[in-house]
Amino acid sequence: QVQLVESGGGLVQAGGSLRLSCAASGSTFSINDMGWYRQAPGKARELVAVITSGGSTNYADSVKGRFTISRDNAKKSVALQMNSLKPEDTAVYYCAWLGSPPYWGKGTLVTVSS
Repeated sequence: QVQLVESGGGLVQAGGSLRLSCAASGSTFSINDMGWYRQAPGKARELVAVITSGGSTNYADSVKGRFTISRDNAKKSVALQMNSLKPEDTAVYYCAWLGSPPYWGKGTLVTVSS
């Protein structure tokens, strides 16, 4: 089992910034690829950013240049720095541990007002 707890969501004006954090724990946790996904109302869950166990990153085109994913393996945590937020970034953001099977957190809501 892997438990993931997200924090840092909230309400922000367009152009603002938020930093999401995810703390991992559990008996089967190991260093693995981790990521952030999001799901807007009425839409499918989509990939936002992934960071490999070695620190390589990949981003959705819609957030490139604005979002930065990072991890601290010693602290078993992953973060998502979100800058220049847009109303279309409004969604529930989920942390994911991309092992086999994958595990997901319960999500944190990010609301960007125009």
